[in-house]
Amino acid sequence: MAGRCSVGGRKAGTGRRASAWLALTPLVIGPLAACSGGGHGTGDGPPRVVDAARLVRTSSAPVAEPGKPFTVTAASGDSITDVMLSGPDGKRLPGTLDPDGHGWHSTVPLLPGTHYAARIAAADSHGGRGEYTDDFTTKAADQLLTAALGPDLGKDTYGVGEPLTVKLSADVKDQAARQKVESALTVVSEPAVIGAWYWVDDKDLHFRPKDYWPANATVKLDYDPQGQQIEGGLYGGAASEVAFKTGDKVEAIVDAASDEMTFKRNDDVVTTLPVTTGKPGFDTRNGIKVVLGQERVVQMSSETIGIAKGSKDSYDLKVEWATRVTWSGEYVHAAPWSVASQGVENVSHGCTGMSTENAEWFYEHTRVGDIVEVVNSHGHEMEPFGNGFGDWNVSWDDWLKGSALGKTVNTQGPAPAGPATATLRPQV
Repeated sequence: MAGRCSVGGRKAGTGRRASAWLALTPLVIGPLAACSGGGHGTGDGPPRVVDAARLVRTSSAPVAEPGKPFTVTAASGDSITDVMLSGPDGKRLPGTLDPDGHGWHSTVPLLPGTHYAARIAAADSHGGRGEYTDDFTTKAADQLLTAALGPDLGKDTYGVGEPLTVKLSADVKDQAARQKVESALTVVSEPAVIGAWYWVDDKDLHFRPKDYWPANATVKLDYDPQGQQIEGGLYGGAASEVAFKTGDKVEAIVDAASDEMTFKRNDDVVTTLPVTTGKPGFDTRNGIKVVLGQERVVQMSSETIGIAKGSKDSYDLKVEWATRVTWSGEYVHAAPWSVASQGVENVSHGCTGMSTENAEWFYEHTRVGDIVEVVNSHGHEMEPFGNGFGDWNVSWDDWLKGSALGKTVNTQGPAPAGPATATLRPQV
């Protein structure tokens, strides 16, 4: 039939699933089906069509390894003209072509157990061009490392003492693996601060600034391991994030010697309140504590702290306006039965007691993350971890030693958009 010519040779697109590329956006390799002038693709005619599968090799053979970039390499004298790598969602993954055109690699690692399609355009040393699609699935991970991020109480505003927390889904003990985890965590705040990570144990990390968070700041934490290999068969799992704001800087300094609380907002003294703290044998813990929660009414029983029912120190009371500062049961709360001792002597079993009116006022003027510091008590020091947030009792030099990367973090960056949805932390 006049006016129609065909191109001889092998059909383009002879990869493992060459037909897959037909549904994708065409790559720019020049016309592949038209009249050919013959020869080696020189002159005014379209280029000669070649089998691109013979020109390049990819990192998907013999097995596609997750946690690494996908690479394409051209044979000697040949070149790669374009690569389109897409994941199961059809979105194109970023990559870069070497200046000499002999190599291409993705700039993000491949995820484990994930199907990809790489459409590759190449040219041989004689001007012939072709393309094909390399369909492959990466090897599945033995285990994915996910992270539960905190604060996770579902609030949008916290006090300036609230640390960022990470609970991993698996133990990470190796130092190099811990460094990868830290590198996958990004903290951004406005205004920016200098802070650092601290490994509490093999699953838990905390982040805090050198000093408290600035008042009325925005803070965002992202975990994005991008499927990288953490160690062995453990790979980074799904990304997660949490964001919040801080309120005013609120500090309540409880002096167990003078039996007085000094309440400060943004470094200014607002009021002083008479209190009573732990009596001898039940001395209140010294140190900086962070408000963990607030309960309008809470049932307090001495049996929960090891005091036998019916003994002279036993109690079982409904307590109002209770602000929790340790998981073991230390509160700032209303203690109308000890008003005569408040401001005079210490008669409690370890809590900070005050009048019902003052306890309600304190409850209404504090929030989770605010600071309660006890000084001049004969009690033990507040534990850094495990019984609430005693992070601020660790010196900055010692805190830095708890980082796998051994360096500070500057949180400068774009302000986070807003708080993330979170779930309630169980009260223990």
